[in-house]
Amino acid sequence: MAENDLTSYLAENPRMIGVLFTIVLLLSQAGSVAGVAMTGSLGT
Repeated sequence: MAENDLTSYLAENPRMIGVLFTIVLLLSQAGSVAGVAMTGSLGT
């Protein structure tokens, strides 16, 4: 049922699709950077 609520909300507010995409993109990049940072500090 939560998917229907989210789908209807995004249909009424199409700008939020771009906002959610940007947030997911930034979070995925932050995870990669954190992984590289931890690998570098553990290797030394």
